[in-house]
Amino acid sequence: MSERAGLGRRRGLQLPASYTSPADHPVESKERFYQGAVGVARRLLGFTRIGVTLHGLEHIPQRGGALLAGNHTGYYDFVLMGAGPHIHGNRLVRFMAKQSVFGIPVLGGIMQKMGHVPVDRARGAGAIDAAVAELRRGRLVGIFPEATISRSFELAKFKTGAARIAHAAGVPLIPCVIWGSQRIWTKDLPKQLRGVPVIVRYGEPVALTGDAEADTERLKAAMQLLLDESRNEYAQLVGIEGGEAWMPASLGGTAPSIEEAEEIYAREREARAAKKAAKAEKRAGNKRRKSKGGS
Repeated sequence: MSERAGLGRRRGLQLPASYTSPADHPVESKERFYQGAVGVARRLLGFTRIGVTLHGLEHIPQRGGALLAGNHTGYYDFVLMGAGPHIHGNRLVRFMAKQSVFGIPVLGGIMQKMGHVPVDRARGAGAIDAAVAELRRGRLVGIFPEATISRSFELAKFKTGAARIAHAAGVPLIPCVIWGSQRIWTKDLPKQLRGVPVIVRYGEPVALTGDAEADTERLKAAMQLLLDESRNEYAQLVGIEGGEAWMPASLGGTAPSIEEAEEIYAREREARAAKKAAKAEKRAGNKRRKSKGGS
């Protein structure tokens, strides 16, 4: 019997037929605001017929802190990574997100109320401390080690923050791979907001030694194995013909290669830096003119 033949539906999601849900988390299951937001997201997935298959829920701790590290190919990844913990005891994931998001009216307030973790990329140590504090409180924290959406849909270069945070907090580092999210909504491709299947796979915790570089390599290797497994399952599910823009070049798709994607990202970084410098110069110029006018 194939792996998919052994799946059953549970609360609108595809799960192993043998899966048994644990008891609800005594605290997180009672967070009305965040739980309500998750309910809205789940209804949205159902309404748009985005079918989510979950594997490896047994690797998510029912209690206590853990860091979930996922690949990043689309804007739905936050919702999709959080689906497994929510099924597994109504647990909630506090995601590490750019500091600038918390400054957006309304959205910033929502992010704060949910307990997500702001990341100031200019001062990474502060973000690590904040994430460690959340983990030591017994919470689940989500992180994307690639730090941005991978246009190649391959695992891009990983930053070492995930390994350092999990080791400092003394919690499990759980690899998570999402496949299919890039078909829904990602950079440079048309949105397909209905009828897309997605596979989310959680793996065994990665052994941590305190060597951030080596631990990061182990994390990436574990995620690559999960990714290969999900891609094979997905190909059987949707019948891929080749040449699709959402498929990696290494698998016959037309997505940029890892190197090409990095070049695009580098150009974007340069453009953002130039725009930021131009704004700073404009502010400085306005300040000089005001100073001269007042003298």
